[in-house]
Amino acid sequence: MTFEAVLVRWSGAGGWVFAPVPDEHAPTAAGAFGRVPVVATVDGHTWSTSVWRDRKAGWLLAVPARIRAGKDDGDVVSVAIELDHTRH
Repeated sequence: MTFEAVLVRWSGAGGWVFAPVPDEHAPTAAGAFGRVPVVATVDGHTWSTSVWRDRKAGWLLAVPARIRAGKDDGDVVSVAIELDHTRH
């Protein structure tokens, strides 16, 4: 299932950029360190990564610069995530 997300630049160290994951597309439970391994696709670029559960922001998918292709805070991306059962 695909959804659209507005990218958010985290104000903390490193300036990570995240795609918030809506509840209906989020994992049902967090794994170790609050993360869940997934295969993510953003604007047609697919890679293995994890989503994290933040107490305030909900589920977040970190989107590296090489995947964002120039997009940044406030830009809309198309996202699909699938649980990766091959990694724990």
